[in-house]
Order: sequence, then structure tokens, then C-alpha cells
Amino acid sequence: MSDYDQLFKNIEKLVMLHSPSGAEGEINQYLMQEFTALGVEVWLDRADNIIAKIPGKHPDNASRAIAITAHKDEIGGIVKSIGEEGRVEVRRLGGSYPWVYGEGVVDLLGDKETISGILCFGSRHVSHESPQKVQQEDTSVKWENAWIETKLTTEELEASGVRPGTRMVIGKHRKHPIRLKDHIGSYTLDNKASVAILLALAEKVKKPPVDVYLVASAKEEVGAVGALFFTQKQHVDALIALEICPLSKEYPIEDGSSPVILSQDGYGIYDENLNGQLRQCAEQSNIPVQIATISGFGSDASIAMKFGHVARAACLAFPTQNTHGYEIAHLGAIANCVDLLEAFCCEEWE
Repeated sequence: MSDYDQLFKNIEKLVMLHSPSGAEGEINQYLMQEFTALGVEVWLDRADNIIAKIPGKHPDNASRAIAITAHKDEIGGIVKSIGEEGRVEVRRLGGSYPWVYGEGVVDLLGDKETISGILCFGSRHVSHESPQKVQQEDTSVKWENAWIETKLTTEELEASGVRPGTRMVIGKHRKHPIRLKDHIGSYTLDNKASVAILLALAEKVKKPPVDVYLVASAKEEVGAVGALFFTQKQHVDALIALEICPLSKEYPIEDGSSPVILSQDGYGIYDENLNGQLRQCAEQSNIPVQIATISGFGSDASIAMKFGHVARAACLAFPTQNTHGYEIAHLGAIANCVDLLEAFCCEEWE
């Protein structure tokens, strides 16, 4: 897969669809339409997962089904309280930090309409008499020190359906991705770029040896809720999670077009046999891959395996700068994930 322009456009469409954990309706509608247009069976389950099934050539091998997951939810905030003069307080939803977003437009997904506001930290021209002075000198800003300015009355916010529990995400006003040569820069590449890989696989994988489930999983950022439900209800022999992989000096991972196969993360080890099969496919397809163990990280696959829902799990990822922020990834690594998984799905494994 070498058409970076089309891949960029596909990711851009997904990025622009708001999907904070537990409020994923906007992207659900789009994915149902896209999978249906590609001619694959697709449904929405009770846990809000979008599941596309590509039937295998050997129905008697149902017990050897493969699942590939990419979570469709994004990090953000959740409204805690609504104060006077249209000021809204939020707390984190998933691994979000206010200093990463910076002051700027955010969207509050009210029950009746979306309200745009400004994430605020307070003025800079202040002395030690103002509480935000410490943010300039000593400590990073926390959600407890930030607020969203809407300039609406409490009654107007209430009429829009903004309430405790309303989700906040980075505003569409500043969500558009940017192209940096062969890289894409954007909020929510974690994990919208992986969902783009699922759509590409739905288009490319035809008549695999065994059933392949492509799962756009729900609520991963708050505990892999969707993947745990799916693997509890649907038996699969192997689960491969698609993810971002953090670029950091502490890990032997290089930026570029080489995907990463994880051996271990914060939830435990991955299956060595399954990883070996992925490496074999990569070698046969002339796709260079990197191997890493990382911490402070978990995936649908490692969490599902830890809780005994699947016997074999793996995580295939693309190297990413600024994870859980304004992320940057090489489009070639994302494209190579498609090619590697297509090869894996079509292989006749013993």
C-alpha cells in the first residue's frame, strides 16, 4: 500500500469524527456506512463495538478465527460541574492532560447540540497573588486549575444538553491533520489511524482461510471495555491489536516506515508464537519490523489476554511522536501494517 495521499485523506476523515470514550455515535455511523459499502457483514454490538466479519474459506475452522482490533474512542474530558457565567469544569477522560491541548477551542458534546468553548488557564500578567502564577514557574497545569469558557448562561448550557458527564474533546476548529512530507501530524492518531487500517483490510482481504473479525472497539481508553466484551462473547484463536507505539529515548524504536511488534507492555507479555508468525509474514513480504517492550501502555490484546479472554494475543503498532498529544507518525509505517496483516490473514497456518 503506497498511496500516502489516499491514506492521509482516509485518516483525516476519521480524525474529524468525534468519538470520546462512551460517546462514539458519530464515528459509529460512518464506519457502518463504510464497511457496508465495502460489501462486508457488519454490526454494532451491545458494548458499542463495530464488528465486520470476513468469512473464511474453511467453515469447519471456526475455532481458529482471528480478530484484529483498533479502538475507535479518543481521549478527552468529562464535565464535572457547570459554574456561573458559562464556565465549565472538566476532568480527564483517558490519558489526557490540559497542558497538551493548550488554551484553545474544545467541543462539548451536549445531548442536543455541540457547544464550542475555550480551554482556559488564566492570564499570564499576574503576581504571586494569583493562583495560576505557579503554573508559570513550578508546576504544570492540571484539570483542577483549568476551565472551559463558553460565554453562555447556565440555562443556555442546560438547554443544549451540557451536564455533568458530557464529553469534551479537542475542537474540530483545530483538529485537521497536517502533512509533513511522508508523515501525518494530528490529534487522535491514537487510534483513528488504526481504524483506517481496519477499513483497508476490509477492502483487501478476500476469502481468508479462517474467519477474520475486524473490530473497531469501544471505550478502550477507559479499560478496553469493548474488547473485553467482544472476546467474552466471541471465541477467537488469536487477537491482534493495532496501536500507536511511543517514540522515546528509553525504547529502541526508530521513527520511519517500520512497524513495531510488541513483546511486552504494562499488562504483561504477548504470545511469542503469534509474534513469530507476524515476523515470518513481515520477512516474506519484505517489510522491516521493530521489536520492543514498553511500559505505561496497554492494548485491547494485552488486557484481553491478561483476563483470560484469549489464549494468544499480539500488538502491531506504528511509531508515533507525542503520544496522547499532537501525534506524528510516518504514513509508511501505517501502510506497512496493512500489508503485513493482509499477508497474515491470508496465510494457511498449521
